[in-house]
Amino acid sequence: MSTTCTALVIPARLGDALRAVALEATTDTLQRLVGGHLESVSRGDWHVYLNAEGHLMNLPPNIRAAQLIHEAGLDLSDAARGTAVFLGRTERGGEADVPEHLLRRAEEMFGSPLAA
Repeated sequence: MSTTCTALVIPARLGDALRAVALEATTDTLQRLVGGHLESVSRGDWHVYLNAEGHLMNLPPNIRAAQLIHEAGLDLSDAARGTAVFLGRTERGGEADVPEHLLRRAEEMFGSPLAA
């Protein structure tokens, strides 16, 4: 069973817009977005999916995702490579809409409304 959720997608390329998108929160969908196998990091009411082989694939650092993760209380600057996908997290660890506080913070930090 898949769940449709709103995700915050942050590309590594600084010229590419951050996006809030509705997606089917399946492994296949998330792997397509990050370009490979998934690595998940959870904190409170959210988690972020990254490419688990970002270093091996020499993906570019995702400076904006690293900054947002740091603002949310974690220091993963070296781990954030390639596209990052932020989703909300239920009490049981399931997928949910990305929390509003992360969307607002991303807009504040990166100075523009999120692309749809």
